Amino acid sequence: MKKFIKAFILPALFIMAISTTVTAQTKRSTATKKAEKTTTTTKRTTTKTKSTSRRVPSTKVTYKKPTRKVVSVRNVPNRKVIKHKGQTYYYANNKYYTQSRGRYIVIAPKVGFRIKVLPTHYKRVRHNAHNYYNVDGTFYIQIDNEYEVVDPEVGTVVYELPDDYEKVTIDGQTYYEYANILYEKVQVDGTRAYEVVGIIDME
Repeated sequence: MKKFIKAFILPALFIMAISTTVTAQTKRSTATKKAEKTTTTTKRTTTKTKSTSRRVPSTKVTYKKPTRKVVSVRNVPNRKVIKHKGQTYYYANNKYYTQSRGRYIVIAPKVGFRIKVLPTHYKRVRHNAHNYYNVDGTFYIQIDNEYEVVDPEVGTVVYELPDDYEKVTIDGQTYYEYANILYEKVQVDGTRAYEVVGIIDME
C-alpha cells in the first residue's frame, strides 16, 4: 500500500499543485496586463483633451465681451516714430501706439517687427532651445544686433499677462488672449502661470 501511495498518489498530488500555481500566476499576469492597459489609455485621454492645436482659425474663437479693450490717450509726449511694412508705430513709455481719429491707441507690434534696443522692463523667457524676451505680452528673439517680434512656441510659460488681455472660448473651453496668442492658466510649482497653447490665425 505504501509503495502504491509513493508511486501514484504523491506524483498526482504534485502535478495538481503545479497546475494550480500556474493557473493562478496566469490569472494574475492577465489582470496586471489589463490594469496596465487601462492606465495607459487613461493617460493618453487626459493628454489629448488638454492639447490645443497651434494655429486656431479666428472663426472658432468667441470673445467673452462684444468689443475689444482699447487703451487710448490724447497725446504721446517724446514719442519715437517707427515704420514697419507700411504701418506707422509711435513708441513712448515702453509702449507702442497707432493713431486713429486724433487719439493714440496702444497696440502690440506685428510679427516681423524689429527694434535695436529692448524696452527696459523686458523679461527673459526660455523654452526648449529658444531665448525669448517678453515685453508686455510681445515676444522677441535676438537676431544679430536686433530684436524681432515672433510667435512663441506652444508650451512657453509666463507668469503674468498684460492688463488688457481678453477672455475667449474655443469649443467650450476658456482661454486668455493677447496679441493673437492664446494662453491657458496653469500651476507651476504651486504658482499661477499662463502657458501658450496656440496662435489665432486672423482671416
